[in-house]
Amino acid sequence: MISPSLLAANFANLESEMEWFNKSCADWLHIDVMDGVFVPNISFGFPVLKHVARICQKPLDVHLMIVQPEKFVNEVKALGAYLMNVHYEACTHLHRVVWQIHEAGMKAGVTLNPATPVSVLEDIAADVDLILLMSVNPGFGGQKFIPRTLDKVRELRELLARTGSKALIEVDGGVNLETGRQARDAGVDVLVAGSYVFSAPDPTRACEELAAL
Repeated sequence: MISPSLLAANFANLESEMEWFNKSCADWLHIDVMDGVFVPNISFGFPVLKHVARICQKPLDVHLMIVQPEKFVNEVKALGAYLMNVHYEACTHLHRVVWQIHEAGMKAGVTLNPATPVSVLEDIAADVDLILLMSVNPGFGGQKFIPRTLDKVRELRELLARTGSKALIEVDGGVNLETGRQARDAGVDVLVAGSYVFSAPDPTRACEELAAL
């Protein structure tokens, strides 16, 4: 599955970006919400995302790179989001947050930063619908894929089998045809691609190439 990241889109012409996106083979729209606290950058807030949600015809894959993400469950639900994804590192009471997301009628995802080991998910893996492994340090687009992520994908695949979890594995950061193929071979289900898709001469074709891996 392919989930292009809105973070790499042309913010001055989002309606045009959504026009080609809606016609593409992309499965989801990945939305990175940044607060300048949990990560060293600020992206966009819910007033902007309400407009994006209105014109986007694909499921929204909302990734909150923020402190206290549990405060915004209702706002993410109001967007009509398919999935709300929170960082393990940002949640003191992760099980409670996952429960809140499910209670709101959304799929629940958990993200791990590059330096966080997969083993921390042992007791929550069976309760979530998706696990995102950051393949770059979160906060900025255009970074290079961290090779160690491939080992983490394989470790996570083993953990999911051991715990009986049905969670999908997603990777985000530095995804292109080469790293996307490597990630797929390691066991990834969903590829998040920002610059590779939105900065391509033909974004629709870029999506098709990733989907064909």
